[in-house]
Amino acid sequence: MVLERLGSSLHEALKKIFRASVIDEAAVKELVRGVQRALLQADVNVKLVLDISKRMQERALKEKVPPGISRREHVMKVVYEELTRFLGEKPVPMKVEPGKKKVLMLVGIQGSGKTTVAAKLAGYLRKRGLTPALICSDTYRPGAYAQLKQLADRINVPLYGDPKGKDPVRIASEGLKHFSDKDLVVVDTAGRHKEERELIREMKVFEKKIKPDEIMLVIDGTIGQQAMIQAKAFNEATPIGSIFVTKLDGSARGGGALSAVAATGAPIKFIGAGENIQDIESFIPSRFVGRLLGMGDLETLLEKVRDADIRVPEKKAKAILSGKFTLTDMYEQFEAVKGMGPFRKLLKMLPGMSYDVPEEMLEMAEDRLEKWGVIIQSMTPKEKENPKVLNASRIRRVAKGSGTSEKEVKELLKQYSMMRRMLKTLRRKRKLPFFKKGMSLDFK
Repeated sequence: MVLERLGSSLHEALKKIFRASVIDEAAVKELVRGVQRALLQADVNVKLVLDISKRMQERALKEKVPPGISRREHVMKVVYEELTRFLGEKPVPMKVEPGKKKVLMLVGIQGSGKTTVAAKLAGYLRKRGLTPALICSDTYRPGAYAQLKQLADRINVPLYGDPKGKDPVRIASEGLKHFSDKDLVVVDTAGRHKEERELIREMKVFEKKIKPDEIMLVIDGTIGQQAMIQAKAFNEATPIGSIFVTKLDGSARGGGALSAVAATGAPIKFIGAGENIQDIESFIPSRFVGRLLGMGDLETLLEKVRDADIRVPEKKAKAILSGKFTLTDMYEQFEAVKGMGPFRKLLKMLPGMSYDVPEEMLEMAEDRLEKWGVIIQSMTPKEKENPKVLNASRIRRVAKGSGTSEKEVKELLKQYSMMRRMLKTLRRKRKLPFFKKGMSLDFK
């Protein structure tokens, strides 16, 4: 993944500062060269790289170190602040008021991922208590309505469209009347093959007819520095514009796209790093840079926990912590974690875990979680509820039924026993003070 490669390169540059016995001019210059290499490899514009390098070096060498921190910490702070400033500094949140309808129109070059983005935005805001709806006004691309219908059904969001219609403005207008009671209506429009002028023209026609509250340009992150042309034209055409950068998981040009858009001053509101509906993040530069540098991102991790809707009712939680923790409970937690996204992505959000865990260990952990889930599903209800009955012959049967080895089944049982003991210990030490009347583990 491009962002992992960029982050890994930046992290390697910073590690040299950690290891240096003295933070002198030579050490700072070596760090700056490492940052330069990382940004250039991520397709960031050369002039932007030189500008940020110059500011970084000047601040690290000339600024007086604030009281209470070391020079090493000050240099780290400078790198963090300059990279954050480089990517936009202040986040621009999506403003939607419950009970007051907002119309959001998506525009973009064909193939940028608009239709998937429409569903991602609707699903993201639905999980935050809003009532979104979708309109498909793409009358050019065959199958556009069917694709969005499939995605809308998956996230349980209503969709309006006319698969046989030819007038996109009429469809959008009718859809807005149909969804008069919704907080947010996302209008998906047709993509364009040609230059940005077509996008701007379409945007102005729609703006005049349906008067959207916000128009969001969807930019394909794989186009790198070329993203600047689209973002600049769009930002000059409408002051209410915002940006969604997609496909940041599959190209070495993602850093170039992000930095190019940020350099135009067009507000990046969201980024996407995957095809799945849950692969959407509100773009907060400080959090993003913290993750790139290996400092973690606990806020986004907690958001993912909330989005995955991981709940443990009070009665069940008390039973678990008193020792009544079954393999069924363990399986449910595995499934909840999988719902938050790839395991390696979650680890990247933990401070200190971002780049110090070998790739093969991450792959092994993901593979193990997957196998353990299959093993548990291969057991009888009695075995799941009371794993003590799993003798040698039962273990052989479960291994055969799950396509795994007896050793792997025993590893799962060992891990289960460790988790059960740990939960009982936590209960005894009262380290989980959430068992008040009417409370539960729902993270909301």
